[in-house]
Amino acid sequence: MFDLWGALVILIACPLLGGLPLIGWITSALTQKQLSQIGTGNVSVSAAFYHGGTFVGILAVLSEALKGIAAVLLSRAFFPVGSPWELIALIALVIGRYWMGKGAGTTNVVWGFLIHDPLVSGFTLFFAAISFLILRSRQIVKFGVLILLPLFVTFLHVGDIPRMMAVTALAGLLGWIYTRIPDDMNLSAQEAQTESQPMLEFLRGDRAILSLDDELDAAIVGEKAATLSQIKRWGYPVPKGWVLGPSDDPASTEFLQPSELSPLVVRSSAIGEDSEQASAAGQYETVLNVTSQQELQEAIAQVQASYNHPSAVQYRRDRGSNDTAMAVLIQQQVQSVYSGVAFSRDPITQQGDAIVIEALPGSPTQVVSGKVTPEQYRAFVVETENFSSVQLEGQGRIPQALIKQVAYLTRRLEKRYHGIPQDIEWSYDGQTLWVLQARPITTLLPIWTRKIAAEVIPGVIHPLTWSINRPLTCGVWGEIFTLVLGDRALGLDFNQTATLHYSRAYFNASFLGEIFRRMGLPPESLEFLTRGAKMSKPSLESTWENLPGLTRLLRRELNLDQDFKQDYHKRFIPELSQLAQEDIDALDASKLLARIDLILELLHRGTYYSILAPLSAALRQAIFRVKDGKIDNSVSPEVGALRSLSALAADAKQILVKFEPGKVFEELAQTPEGQKILQQFDELLQDYGYLSEVGTDISVPTWRENPQPVKQMFVQLMQGNEPQTGAVDQINLVLPKKQKRSFVQRRVDLKGRVTEIYSRLLAELRWSFVALEKIWLKSGLLKETGDIFFLEFDEVRRLIAGSDSKLIDKLAKLVESRRSQFVQDSEFNQIPLLVYGNTPPHPLAPSAIYSDQILQGIPASHGQAEGRVKVLRNLQDIPEIDRETILVVPYTDSGWAPFLVRAGGLIAEAGGRLSHGAIVAREYGIPAVMDVRGATWLLQDGQRVRIDGSRGIVELSNDLRPE
Repeated sequence: MFDLWGALVILIACPLLGGLPLIGWITSALTQKQLSQIGTGNVSVSAAFYHGGTFVGILAVLSEALKGIAAVLLSRAFFPVGSPWELIALIALVIGRYWMGKGAGTTNVVWGFLIHDPLVSGFTLFFAAISFLILRSRQIVKFGVLILLPLFVTFLHVGDIPRMMAVTALAGLLGWIYTRIPDDMNLSAQEAQTESQPMLEFLRGDRAILSLDDELDAAIVGEKAATLSQIKRWGYPVPKGWVLGPSDDPASTEFLQPSELSPLVVRSSAIGEDSEQASAAGQYETVLNVTSQQELQEAIAQVQASYNHPSAVQYRRDRGSNDTAMAVLIQQQVQSVYSGVAFSRDPITQQGDAIVIEALPGSPTQVVSGKVTPEQYRAFVVETENFSSVQLEGQGRIPQALIKQVAYLTRRLEKRYHGIPQDIEWSYDGQTLWVLQARPITTLLPIWTRKIAAEVIPGVIHPLTWSINRPLTCGVWGEIFTLVLGDRALGLDFNQTATLHYSRAYFNASFLGEIFRRMGLPPESLEFLTRGAKMSKPSLESTWENLPGLTRLLRRELNLDQDFKQDYHKRFIPELSQLAQEDIDALDASKLLARIDLILELLHRGTYYSILAPLSAALRQAIFRVKDGKIDNSVSPEVGALRSLSALAADAKQILVKFEPGKVFEELAQTPEGQKILQQFDELLQDYGYLSEVGTDISVPTWRENPQPVKQMFVQLMQGNEPQTGAVDQINLVLPKKQKRSFVQRRVDLKGRVTEIYSRLLAELRWSFVALEKIWLKSGLLKETGDIFFLEFDEVRRLIAGSDSKLIDKLAKLVESRRSQFVQDSEFNQIPLLVYGNTPPHPLAPSAIYSDQILQGIPASHGQAEGRVKVLRNLQDIPEIDRETILVVPYTDSGWAPFLVRAGGLIAEAGGRLSHGAIVAREYGIPAVMDVRGATWLLQDGQRVRIDGSRGIVELSNDLRPE
């Protein structure tokens, strides 16, 4: 009864003890802050450190340590020393800590286990410390400790099954809690330690704020500081630095003692700055040459205050960014001999692999300020298997060897970030090339790739085709990704998956890369999409994390054949049969729309199979290493049609030993045998009439509508130009029947059947739109055959409803404009495999020149604009500015940004394409030309000009009269 009584006391008292909010009481008493209502809401040691300061944090550590020790001592009042009940007491304590105290209970366990088993605790902490020094990842170490703890208990207490079971349960409970509770360690300057290392606060001394040597979280300290921390830990030279969090006390920097000989630079690291969404180039303050503690405190205040500067607030508003907070980055200042900026890809042309470098002797602020035109270089890194070399364009005062070193550095950092174009700020002190800043080039994001899209949806695409294909494809991909990701898919807009550039389909490699990261796929996945790089195997940790979702996807894959058979017999075939029997020419517009909606409903399900079946077949073929030559594709309708046509051509060739290619069908009609072949040819067209040259494009006529391509193919086959299908047929003859329908072959067969259904549905969809077009051609709503394919589906629906009179009025101009753009895009032969940004430069013919009066500058932001000049030599008395205004300024620092967003174009007397002003102009999508010497004096208010930001040209109109 004594043991039972002791067990009841432990199971009741320990959860209550764990639930006591001692940390919350301490913090509230000393700081009047309620931890449960701020931050993550966790009442934890790290939250106490962050919101209450060092003293409150130390008291929190002591209170939780005493809880863990008390639980173990309570157990010893009833059970022997070292009993498994000590661990059960800790389990009960942790449960109470989690459910009632809003904490993980790590500190309780660390100190309680130290009392329970000092030997195991010592071994575990030793290996944890060594692992952290090597891996520099708290997350891995934290979960690693939970694995080591049961292993050490098993090794040091062989045969003690109850203790082993108890410690395994304790580790499992903590692991489960870690996945359920937000990590307060990411909120503060105390992030670099774990709750299992609370006493480190006593030892930190000058480490009361974060260092760039720590692993930093961009959500807390901003992208700038977090990126430099990552680059430094990769081994690249980054000046020593410290980060003051948004809520950290500036007095914690008192250990820093800047001087004339050792100056500091104080820089912004705002949350959202230097991100993929916005660069915030030049929007916040940077203070150089800080040489005293007083200057340091003033610089910190100045940088923090710049977050609320009107121009910075306006910039965030223009970019749609949320107001967050400002962290401050303090670094040792590099005594620069040469400095500059490098872009890993040309932001203007976006073509080739040129690295654009702008540099000057002295401080890098000269380059980015836009007040001085820097020296410009273009570098091409040529890499082979054995060596790398750099080819340079441009000359100046900067040593060529240094420019080459900058090019190597830029290319390596781009590779580190998986092909995302990088903007690098650098400085050279005579010995070391330092990285001062690295950020994505926002105007070159997202990255769009044709690598996959060119195979799925080739060629130039009509608006109607795209308005139907895009939601179908993106929607089904979204369903598949959500199946794997579960709740981690929240916030993802799967409509971003694809878009049109140059009227061609592109997939969003950046967005897919984000999905891959959430799915735990290798970081090379993005490079696989964009450059065809090989992918490594995903880590065991990521695979384990995504195991439930991958299991759901695997279950879908295994059931794919059965699911398709059910849909095939119950939905696809009955509906297709009914559609085929309809006389669509007799249907009015509203009934045709109902028919189209029915087909689209079937296509949504068909798209699911058309995506998953080919993926499944390809994966199975790769896993089982089945060569293409051993795959029978005869179930595919295209292959089946070609084989039937080949057999028919062979029969026709026997009848017509000699024939004229242009008169084959006339000659066959002369004999009964030939007439039979022609009848079989018509039956083949009837069976495969739903096929077309581009099966996924409903604007392309089907074989039934235009049999001429099939007739030409038939004649070519008779002439002996037969595709190389014989080898596959011979293999199929010798393979056993069982092997032909193997695990892989069954999925290939499924892919063929899916293709047939999908192609038939698309053909019925096309025929419905063609019938609708005939009605509108007759009524005069449309002018030419094919006009309907230059409308989007939503516009078609509105026209049928008659609810949009404005659309009807502008319909002819809209169709003509889109047709013209389509023809123009069709003439482009060299379509890039990769496109950077949402508004890539369009290949333009040279514009007509106004006159021989041309000013030449540096192309800084692509596009063309025409308007009237407004010369601004300073920021006083700013006039009305609109899209007809071409601003002419002496330079472009961050102060000009609020006016750029309203203007139609920008001309600057100084600056380069990598200056802050040029970067902001590109983010706003405004054409800009820099380094137009004397522009503020040569140009007059009201003068009409046209600027070409892609070529760096300012063309003066013959109309020179100021308004």
